[in-house]
Amino acid sequence: MANIGTIGLSIAFGMGIYSVVAFFLFNSNRGLKYLLSAKNAVYGTALFTTISVLAMLYALITGDFSIEYVTQYTSQDLPAIYKLTALWAGNAGSLLFWAWILVLLAALVTVSKENREYIPYASPIMMVVSVFFLFMLNFVSQPFVQLLSPPPDGMGMNPMLQNPGMVIHPVTLYLGYVGFTVPFAFAMAALIMKNPGDQWIKLTRKWTLISWLFLTLGNLFGAQWAYVELGWGGYWAWDPVENASLMPWLTGSAFLHSVMVQERKNMLKIWNMVLIIVTFGLTLFGTFLVRSGVVASVHAFGNSSLGAYFLIFTSLIILAALYLVADRINLLRQGNQFESYISKESSFLLNNLLLVGSAFSIFWGTVFPIVSEAVVGQKIAVGIPFFNQVNAPIGLAFTLLMGICPLIAWRKANFENIAKNFLWPWIIAIIGMLVMVFIGGITKPYALIAYTICVFVISSTLQDILKGVRVRKKLTGENLIVSLIRLLSKNRRRYGGYVIHMGIVMMIVGITGSNVFNSEAVKTFKPGETAVVGDYTISFKGLQQTSRDNMEVIYADLRVIKNNYDMGNLQVEKVFYSTSEQPMTEPAIISTFKEDFYVLLTGWEDDGSAIFKIHINPQIKWLWTGGWVIVIGVIFALWPGKGSGVGSRYLGRGEVSYGKRVS
Repeated sequence: MANIGTIGLSIAFGMGIYSVVAFFLFNSNRGLKYLLSAKNAVYGTALFTTISVLAMLYALITGDFSIEYVTQYTSQDLPAIYKLTALWAGNAGSLLFWAWILVLLAALVTVSKENREYIPYASPIMMVVSVFFLFMLNFVSQPFVQLLSPPPDGMGMNPMLQNPGMVIHPVTLYLGYVGFTVPFAFAMAALIMKNPGDQWIKLTRKWTLISWLFLTLGNLFGAQWAYVELGWGGYWAWDPVENASLMPWLTGSAFLHSVMVQERKNMLKIWNMVLIIVTFGLTLFGTFLVRSGVVASVHAFGNSSLGAYFLIFTSLIILAALYLVADRINLLRQGNQFESYISKESSFLLNNLLLVGSAFSIFWGTVFPIVSEAVVGQKIAVGIPFFNQVNAPIGLAFTLLMGICPLIAWRKANFENIAKNFLWPWIIAIIGMLVMVFIGGITKPYALIAYTICVFVISSTLQDILKGVRVRKKLTGENLIVSLIRLLSKNRRRYGGYVIHMGIVMMIVGITGSNVFNSEAVKTFKPGETAVVGDYTISFKGLQQTSRDNMEVIYADLRVIKNNYDMGNLQVEKVFYSTSEQPMTEPAIISTFKEDFYVLLTGWEDDGSAIFKIHINPQIKWLWTGGWVIVIGVIFALWPGKGSGVGSRYLGRGEVSYGKRVS
């Protein structure tokens, strides 16, 4: 298998280089044969990379310990599912997985019939990135290195990685990271073609939205994994690698909003180009952080020479992209200008500034230890309070804009219409705030502001939908239900976005509740004892021991009652893996939309008593559920059908495509 994998990567690397050269020759008017040859080389690169991936998977599953990577990340007693996930558990394997996704996407783009004019320019850009990864796999971080004396068994997988989150979190995150290569390549292709209009945006809208969705899911699954595996009661610690996945999500969110202004009003062309360059650059920057060892992270692969290569490549490709933008600046300047600060397009721009500002603050906090070491010779870490204090108000302002933007007109809004449109949403929000204070007993300022803003966003969104239903009902004579269904189905992009916004609101509720109202307690129980924590009565039955797969488990049986209601039994575990000296603490969780009861077994004594750490985390379930609402919104927005996109007939202008004006 090692030889097959190595040869496959070598051939893929050679074919990748050839595809770039052949595309260049075609673009130099050397003949159509070079285009066909280049396309075939792209497909060949994807094929031979796939062969290498399959070779690695076979080696992992069968336990071929003659391969160093297999020895490092698997063992004979490792469950089969984690033998598969070992593909992305280590440095070389994760690079192989990344390269595989990238070349498959390049092949899909190349074979597509929707973007023929862009293929000679977009495909080679994607292949340049692919060739870099294949270079790393062939010469720097080789996954198929063989051992002279294979051991009888492997070292096994890190216990923290033996979690269901390992199956899906890295996959979704990598799909999100790699997916943004597609809109980046098309943006650069549009600049090379001197056609920086809307066509590249329309061709990549689905790619961009799907990539953003996978990045959303990657962050969400990562937070859930941390919540159930790391055993500290939280889900986001502003770890450098966590930050690395959040930053492109923020700039990608800004890009998704700002391209709508370009499509509708022929504005923000330069801004959109810079945004997609930054977003793509941040996906590579995240890879640099994970593999360089320059910052400490529980998620990083440790010190590696890969970091320098990634830093150089990222710098070169970003500088080349920015040079291309500067060279085409006159073309990008063509378009409309802002007519008023009080308009929908202005609110979109403010939305962008907030998202980019948040991304920059996270970037600065993440790289500050590197900067401080370079300047004063000492790494100075930036703590959680910095990130929370900077990003909490930005997050609330962004959420508020989600409620304001739907009710403001394009071009220029007048104060009379603003007052009329915002009257009822603000009345409902204020009533909601009073109910929260006098009935709900919520008095903490941050929570009160956050929840009030969420009520405002929901009410303004519903008002806009009802307004559309009334207009349609008046024009068509349809009944209310039919008008609603047809309004939503004919405007999937718009109302899919509203569903996404509702998911964001739910996540804000979860983030607010879990951070403002959380509490914790440490309790020591003897077998048979009962204690009260908040509204919960906990009874400790005793400690037990069992064996399971490749682990020994000591667990405590607890019975939990809340306000005289039996919540059931919980089993809290301390897990000892055969391949690790460090035990893992597995929490037990009772989750409701009101709060999570989260308990950890932290230790025990010879007399059978046990020590537990108990967290009460309000509204966490709103965070996870909000993520799935976002998924529904994206699927709805992408669902094919009439009226699901923004056509030129709605824009009030033609568009430039392939050097001709169409309408």
